[in-house]
Amino acid sequence: MQDKERARMVSLFLMVLATFCCLYGLPTETMAAREPTPTVIIVGAGMSGISAAKTLSDAGIKNIIILEGTDRIGGRIKKTNFSGLSVEMGANWVEGVNGKEVNPIWAMANKLGLKTYYSDFDQLPTNIYKQTGGVYEESIAQKAYDLADELSEFSKNLSLSLKSEKRQDISILASQRLENHVPTTPLEMVIDYYNYDYEFGEPPRVTSLKNTEPTATFENFGEDFYFVGDSRGYESVVYYVAKQFLTTNKAGDITDPRLKLNKAVTEIKYSKRGVVVKTEDGSVYKAAYVMVSASLGVLQTNLINFVPDLPESKLLAIYQFDMSVYTKIFLKFPYKFWPTGNGTEFFVYAHAKRGYYPTWQQLETEYPGANCLMVTVTDDEARRIEQQPDSKTKAEIMEVLRNMFGKNIPDATDILVPKWWSDRFYKGAFSNWPIGVNRYEFDQIRAPVGRVYFTGEHTSEHYNGYVHGAYLAGIDSANILIKCAKKKMCTYNIKPKSDTNLDGNVPLIKTAVV
Repeated sequence: MQDKERARMVSLFLMVLATFCCLYGLPTETMAAREPTPTVIIVGAGMSGISAAKTLSDAGIKNIIILEGTDRIGGRIKKTNFSGLSVEMGANWVEGVNGKEVNPIWAMANKLGLKTYYSDFDQLPTNIYKQTGGVYEESIAQKAYDLADELSEFSKNLSLSLKSEKRQDISILASQRLENHVPTTPLEMVIDYYNYDYEFGEPPRVTSLKNTEPTATFENFGEDFYFVGDSRGYESVVYYVAKQFLTTNKAGDITDPRLKLNKAVTEIKYSKRGVVVKTEDGSVYKAAYVMVSASLGVLQTNLINFVPDLPESKLLAIYQFDMSVYTKIFLKFPYKFWPTGNGTEFFVYAHAKRGYYPTWQQLETEYPGANCLMVTVTDDEARRIEQQPDSKTKAEIMEVLRNMFGKNIPDATDILVPKWWSDRFYKGAFSNWPIGVNRYEFDQIRAPVGRVYFTGEHTSEHYNGYVHGAYLAGIDSANILIKCAKKKMCTYNIKPKSDTNLDGNVPLIKTAVV
């Protein structure tokens, strides 16, 4: 009888507490009796966060909660409706296909039957437009293109030499200077832009040579690109991973209560006893560990307050890496006025101002009859464009197009300008490895701090900046946590700033997690 009476009193107390919370606006999520304390909290439901959560679940750590600040999963893989078309605002290609290894994202895309389109860049030398006056003569453009290939090959060989001899890193621009050829003409600059900025989101003057040349994605997975143009969206690959461990209803919608949307995390308090995570709506969650999959750009802001502050070495590494801004602008027209057919999909515009609306794609293959163009801008130009009205951007673009195709072309009827840099949940598109940082800083970014773990494409050892990098990083980071939580192997090894001692051995800095 005493047990029954005690249970009745506890039940009555919880009812009173719940009523009190509702009356005074306190978060009911704080009540342990309402919701079991999770073992791990995942911050962010992008590809890396979902990948980490699945890896934990597969290892038997199923008592998790995923807190996502927006109303959707997918992160920087995001589709939207543009003039009746489903287009990708963020990641758009499966990069690295038909190589010696199979890109895991390519395998998923094929399993899902996503519509993908091979991107043929080989005809680019025949589609380079002058600032005014039409296309360059093919012989002139091809000569500049061949020179750029030679310069790129020199940079790759120099990079391999620096690595083998354990010499200091330099920028891609520095390697060009060593070859006594820095692209300076509009033609040379736009080809250089296509080779580097279009891939890394930042110019050669700030991009690391050793960590980007050669690019591991293309070396390991292949040099082919496939454009995702499916109405289900590229985000289908994230849902594919999520639905392998989260419950769904008969319609296939995720209904698992462990996934909580519109829960923007504002504070992570950590100690040897565990973690306490607060969200913008006042909710509080407790767990043994937390896995932070927020973007590098977010970690460089004060959106999430860590208590205590993250160590100085961790913050310094985070601040030293770059968050690129990569903006794909979509335009719709009443009719086509640009060349179509084989070898015309990609074209570039050689302006005296480097990076001024340089890389173009006509989307007739992907969206037949839609009369759509896409132009990509990056870095400072992308930031500038985000801060001005879309009407001004449209006017600038129309001037460029009229320089290329004549004064009588029609105005665009619609324009879409994604604004990743301005979005507080992302603050950019993807990470870029800049000059001046090495493996030590990378290890610091990935290293746990107490019971706080980190993942994201920026923590991928070889594939930062790519969707497959985010996916693989989630697996790697989760396995680090699993070793600690299940096997009590909680020491994370960090290589020191210098790669080797005089005897050639690589010493390690050991960081005890918990």
